[in-house]
Amino acid sequence: MSADNTVYDESKIKTLSSLEHIRLRSGMYIGRLGNGSNQDDGIYILIKEVIDNAIDEFIMGYGNRVDISLNENKVQVRDFGRGIPLGKIVECVSIINTGAKYNDDVFQFSVGLNGVGTKAVNALSSHFLVRAYRDGKYAEAYFQRGKLIKEKKGSAPDISDGTFVEFIPDDEIFGEYSYTHEFMERRCWNYACLNKGLRLYFNKQKFESKRGLWDLLNAEIGDTSFYDIGYQQTDKIEFAFTHTNNYGECYFSFVNGQFTSDGGTHLSAFREGLLKGVNDFFKKNYSGQDVREGMTGAIAVKIKDPVFESQTKNKLGNSDIRGWIVNETKAGVVDFLHKNQEAAKIMENKIITNEKLRKELNSVKKEAKAAAKKISLNIPKLKDCKNHRADGPKGEGSTIFITEGQSATGSMVSCRDVYLQAIYSLRGKPWNTYGKKQTEIYRNEELYNLMMALGIENSMDDLRYENIIIATDADTDGFHIRNLLLTFFLNYFEDIVLGEHVYILETPLFRVRNKKKTLYCYSEKERDEAMKSIRGPEVTRFKGLGEISPKEFGQFIGDDMRIVPVTIKSMKDTSKLLEFYMGKNTPDRRKYIMENLV
Repeated sequence: MSADNTVYDESKIKTLSSLEHIRLRSGMYIGRLGNGSNQDDGIYILIKEVIDNAIDEFIMGYGNRVDISLNENKVQVRDFGRGIPLGKIVECVSIINTGAKYNDDVFQFSVGLNGVGTKAVNALSSHFLVRAYRDGKYAEAYFQRGKLIKEKKGSAPDISDGTFVEFIPDDEIFGEYSYTHEFMERRCWNYACLNKGLRLYFNKQKFESKRGLWDLLNAEIGDTSFYDIGYQQTDKIEFAFTHTNNYGECYFSFVNGQFTSDGGTHLSAFREGLLKGVNDFFKKNYSGQDVREGMTGAIAVKIKDPVFESQTKNKLGNSDIRGWIVNETKAGVVDFLHKNQEAAKIMENKIITNEKLRKELNSVKKEAKAAAKKISLNIPKLKDCKNHRADGPKGEGSTIFITEGQSATGSMVSCRDVYLQAIYSLRGKPWNTYGKKQTEIYRNEELYNLMMALGIENSMDDLRYENIIIATDADTDGFHIRNLLLTFFLNYFEDIVLGEHVYILETPLFRVRNKKKTLYCYSEKERDEAMKSIRGPEVTRFKGLGEISPKEFGQFIGDDMRIVPVTIKSMKDTSKLLEFYMGKNTPDRRKYIMENLV
């Protein structure tokens, strides 16, 4: 090392402007970057931050309409609130710690990034225009990559008050990306259900809810509900609940309009309040497991100073809110059951049935544990990692790859990150679990070992890894195994899928190379483009993961790993899809295949 590299003096100290810092450390502000294939990718967080400001205006009683336009990669958002004060428009979108979110008189339940949101959007956009209308006048500012290019002011006598923001995410930061409109439609629907009376127009498609979380839950479960959905709303809390035939529990939780996919203290308190309300009404001491098995619910709370466990707000950490959420939930549940005697009867029958099934399942679990101990103290076919989800920050990003057979596993084992990447190797095609009782999966050795590897044989709360990645070959056998695994998760552990823990690994289909350059291609189109770009190419078609050498495989499960999240449009669609693809309706499926065969 040269002497120059070891010098540490005043010349090495840098002071970054706030916008430069956002560009350099974008992950601190918007979480992951991504390419638009995941609904939590940064380009959606940018839109969310701008819409959140419009929602804040509605919550404070100003403007009941938000127009959103998405044309290729250009985003436009127009609200009809008070409009940013004209004299502060540049500061409000470019200087951190400037804004009205710090003033409780102006914003009481803010959902944005506490005065950082629009600054992050500005800094991470190649084109950013903001225009505010107030009292017949307007002011606008245009930026490129956070730098002010020009300002303009004037009169706008016939234009409604409010704020207009237009931006294009910077491809220098995000690389090649594209928006998925379905993710935006889902987000707009959530906004509408969380803000009764607000109208959102996304590319002219209207989103509006009359019954809030009742509408949200009804859209999710449709006619699978056992009884009329229970619904309550007060100033600070709104919730809805019912039972379905699904396994486990499933909840949609929100804080100040923010979807908390990992729940948090508000969801724990809600679940506790549900149990207390049910036991208070029936004058019984049912266990939480029996009351909540098959329950689907939604909860939204408004909190003055929310504390989240990460910048992107997936999990709430406030401990002081438990008491009032438990009490208000309990009171709401009791009130609903008193007013709906038929629903109360159906619920009680469901709880008694759950109790019987739990006792039967527990005895099967004991048998399965005893059998597993005889086989081995360790979980067969699992190459574990050192840090797990329960280890806090150390386990962040912990991942388990589920592979088919030893050849693929062999390529991955030597190039994985031993601290955060585990590998579970299947012994062949797993059992088709569609239509099977929950007790039966505990008697299947392969599936029981998989549950033990994941830590979910007793409770989904014990999931050991942040991410479950299905890594199968891109052939018919690989796709079949993928479908069998998805059937297993969706049938019995739907919460894990809804919590966005399950992914599909994309691996290259082709390698195009010459002596100087090697390119990996994920489609025939990419292969054709690669062949044009290098002279004298040699093309290799990968038939299976086992054909990719450990040296090559490292990059496909490293920083540039391509994964596709498994998402559910709505819970009511899941059972229909599984029945069609994995059930016994062979003639219907055969007809579909023949009609769609290419």
